Amino acid sequence: MAAALLSLGGFFISLYLWLWKLGMVGELACGAGGQCEVVQNSSYAVIFGLPVAAYGVFGYAALLAVSLAGLQPRWQSRREPTLLLLALAAGGVAFTAYLTYLEAFVIRAWCRWCLVSAAIIVAILVSALAGLRELRRAGSQS
Repeated sequence: MAAALLSLGGFFISLYLWLWKLGMVGELACGAGGQCEVVQNSSYAVIFGLPVAAYGVFGYAALLAVSLAGLQPRWQSRREPTLLLLALAAGGVAFTAYLTYLEAFVIRAWCRWCLVSAAIIVAILVSALAGLRELRRAGSQS
């Protein structure tokens, strides 16, 4: 359940940033001293012609779908949804680490929304690892 809620939060953050990038949202709310616009307007904010936030929307939607599928009674005792969630989250953490590196050492500006998204994807990874451990524990008790 935690991964599903976290994925939903990440989805909405990414959607907000994507809608801003598309010009559908006015001013980007970033707080005092925030540099979100600097990050979002950098050349690194678009990969293969698609805003990075769009990758977040699709990634978090996939994480949400897998999380919700894993909650279904048919899948609760199976490892596949948890392993898929783990793989998707690990990929997300790797991508986020790259983006955070760019913020810190190349762009030299921090987007608070991006940092919250980074914390969310790490929390999803931790949740998936805990779920896998719980499945292993349950399997060894059977």
